[in-house]
Parts: sequence; C-alpha cells; structure tokens
Amino acid sequence: MKLLFFIFGIFVSFGADVESSKILGICPAPAHSHFTLCFRLMKELADKGHEVSFVNSNPQKTPIKNLKDISVKETAGPISKLMGSFTNFGKLSYIQQLLYINNFGKAQTEIILQHKNIQDLMKSDEHFDLVILYHWLTDALAIFAHKFKCPLVILAPWPSSIFDNYMSGNPAPSSYVTYLSADYDSNMNFWQRIDNTFNQIVGELIVHFKMVPTQNEALKKAFPDAPELSTILYNTSLILTPFHPSLGDPIPLQQNIIEIGGYHVTPPKPLPKDLQDFMDSSTEGVVIFSMGSNVKSSDFTPEKIKTILNAFSKIKQKVLWKFEVDLPDKPANVKILSWLPQSDLIAHPNTVAFISHCGLLGTTEAVYHGVPILGLPVFWDQVKNIAVAVSKGYGLKVDFYDLDEQSFSSALQEIVNNPKYRNTAKERSRIMHDDPVKQLDKAVFWIEYVIRHKGAAHLRSPALNLRWYQLYLLDIISFVVVLVSIFITCLYLLCKCVCRKNNSVKSDKKNK
Repeated sequence: MKLLFFIFGIFVSFGADVESSKILGICPAPAHSHFTLCFRLMKELADKGHEVSFVNSNPQKTPIKNLKDISVKETAGPISKLMGSFTNFGKLSYIQQLLYINNFGKAQTEIILQHKNIQDLMKSDEHFDLVILYHWLTDALAIFAHKFKCPLVILAPWPSSIFDNYMSGNPAPSSYVTYLSADYDSNMNFWQRIDNTFNQIVGELIVHFKMVPTQNEALKKAFPDAPELSTILYNTSLILTPFHPSLGDPIPLQQNIIEIGGYHVTPPKPLPKDLQDFMDSSTEGVVIFSMGSNVKSSDFTPEKIKTILNAFSKIKQKVLWKFEVDLPDKPANVKILSWLPQSDLIAHPNTVAFISHCGLLGTTEAVYHGVPILGLPVFWDQVKNIAVAVSKGYGLKVDFYDLDEQSFSSALQEIVNNPKYRNTAKERSRIMHDDPVKQLDKAVFWIEYVIRHKGAAHLRSPALNLRWYQLYLLDIISFVVVLVSIFITCLYLLCKCVCRKNNSVKSDKKNK
C-alpha cells in the first residue's frame, strides 16, 4: 500500500506536468482570509512554471516570478465600507442573511466590473488557457472564461454548498447534509431535519431565482452584450473546495469537485524574536485569540472586553490576543498585538488552545496543527464550523451575543485543562496529514488536468442535462400521483356505480 501511495505521489509531482500555461486568477475580495486562499494557489502555479495573471486587491510589493498582479486595490475601500461591521450579521435569520449577501454581492461586483483594469482586460487581446475564479459573491466575473474561450475552475471559500452545487449537479440530501450556517452537525434529530430541509429548499430558490439573476444584472450593466451568466456557470469544469474529512463529516461529491482543505497552510516560519521568546518562555502554555479579519475585537462592547479579560486573569496560561488597539488594564498574562502570524503561532508546541470566531481558515489551521478550539461564532459558516468541532470533540462553543463571564471562564478552563480536547485535536490532525499527496499538489494536478483535457467535459455530471424538476424527480412523482389519483377516482366511481346498482336492485325487489 505504501508503495502505491509513493508511486501515486511521484505521478502527481512529476508525471502530471504540463507545458507552461497562461492562467488568469480572479480574487478581488479585499479580506485577508480570502486573499490568502487565492494567493497560496496562484503562487504555487507560478512556481510550477505557469504564467499567472492575478486579479486581486493586495498586489505584491516584491515581484514574484511568473506571477503578474492585475491590481484592483482601489476597490478595497468602497467594498470594505459596504461590508461595514459584521458583528450584528449573525442576529439575522438565515433567509435575511442570504438576501443581505445578495445585495452586498451585487454592489461589490458592480464596483469591481467598473474598475479600469477590469475594463481593459475585457477589451484586451490576451490569451488564457484557464480562468480560476474565487467564488465569493462575484459570479459575474466568470465572464472572463467566456471572453477568453477557456475552461473555468471555481475556487470556493467553503465546503460544497448551495452556492456551487448547481454548477456541477452535486447532490446534497437534507437528511444528512446540513446547510452552510446550521448550528448542528449531520446527526440531526427529526426537528433539525425539518429545519435543515426547509433552509436547503429556501436557499436553493434564493440562489436560482435571486442571486444568479442579480449577478446577471450586474454583468449586463457593465457589458450589455454579455451572454446569460447561467450559461457560463453551468459550464464550470472543476470546483475546488477548502474542506477535508478531518474537519467534519464527509459529503457526496461529483467527480469534478475536489476537496483540498489545508492546502493554504505552510510549514511554520520562524517567529519574530519577541514572539519567539514569549512562546518559548510560556511553559504553562499559550492561548491564541483572534477573531479574524472581518470582526474586530475593538468593536466589542466594554462589558464584553471586561468579561473576557476577567476570565483570562483566572488561568495560569498566557494569552496572545489580536486586538487593534492596546488595552491598558489587561492582566499581566495577556499580550496584545494588532496582527498575529496566526498559523505559525498555532503551530508552536506551547500553544494549548485557539479562541476563534471559527472561520474555515482558522479552524483548518487549528486542526492541521492539532490544537483545540474555543469558538465564539458570529455569523455564517462559523456557526456550523464550531458545531462540528464540538460534535467531533475538538472544540467548545460559547455564545458570542450572550457572552457572560461564568460561561466563558468555564469553557476556557475546560478547554485548557482537560486533555481530551487536545488529544482529539491531535487525532484529527493525524487524519488531515494522512494523505498520499499534499492538498496543494492535488489542487495543481487537477487544474493541470483540466488544461490538458481542454475542460475535462468527461467529468461533467449528467445531472446538468436535466431541468430542476427532472433532477428532483418531481415529474415522475407528479406522474405517479396523477396515476394513483386516476386509479382511486376510477375505483371510487366504480364502487359508487356498483352500490347504486345494488341499491336499485334492492329497491326493485322491494317494490315487487
């Protein structure tokens, strides 16, 4: 078996090389977490010898060989203003959240499509062999696959979901596949399955009848002669998702959906000296606390900050908290930094826990390095990520909106002092690392596979040839219902006729 894995690894690393191709990567999202996912893949493709043009909001200060930035950094400010503070987003219902991000996505897409470099790219005579689109509420940018007449690869920011399943005809049975922001895992009770089914159906309807048409409007506004967006999206060749079975429950996937969770994590780099000394000297352990790039700790209410600091003062471990401003009244064991080399710190052997909003990147890094998570989910997939972590035994959850010192302190004490969470996290880490090839190599292989096979149409599911009512067998169900109804009606009429005849015979006999 090891020999087979070795041979497969050699094949992926050396035997699957293609000639240098021209690849257009599109990731205009200004958030650092989104850029990280895209940049890691684009740089790897450039390192493999491909000529990569990269649309993004964070152009490199030092040029990278084979990677050319197409900067749209001017859109970062307006888009960030649109985003505002996400702190209250999680208080909205699932349907309200979908409608909110639909409106945000349209506004964001319109800003990007009007950027001069995007307009120039659409007018250019460039040639590309492949377009890779980071699929975060900017579906209309798939127009570049049509413009350059080349295959389209989708890089998703989350596991396979309603936002991309329709592009591949991927099944998602509501009986055991939960919707993106469910606060429960796949082991649902009856009422959770009802809730899950309802939200899945409503989500599908909003995607098909609201989100795709809205993105199509944005596309037509910028480029009136563009084809219908759906015709481009339904021709997607490959979907890459940043998920891995070690993070949660496996789900059904079509042949052209590839899971590459953990691909963005790099080997730990040396820490700055002050941080290295801090980590090395913390023999009792260190708790890393970061709420990511969309939710700022400085936006917390004073009461919430005081609650968290009081809890920190009661533990023997030291704490590194990513906080945008300094806290003058912090306990002696708390160190504040405006920015953290998060993955490198989580990788340190003295790290005993990671307090997080439970975005997918941070959750993946924690599992990758075998560190348990204390989750303060705020919105969207963060809720589901921590629900799965709790279910699998490598995390605990505290309600962000109803945070109180007793619940937070109790959960914190439990996660740092009970070894079962760290042991389970280590086991999940071993699962993530136990693959025949690295996730990044897998991503590169399948991207090159699509180029070699000119779109890899043979991976396309027959489900995409069906209309929605055919896919869900609604026409068959309707046909059977009609047949049964006709049969029951005929049986009823026959019985009624027989009864009437019998009554008539009895009446005639009585009259005689």
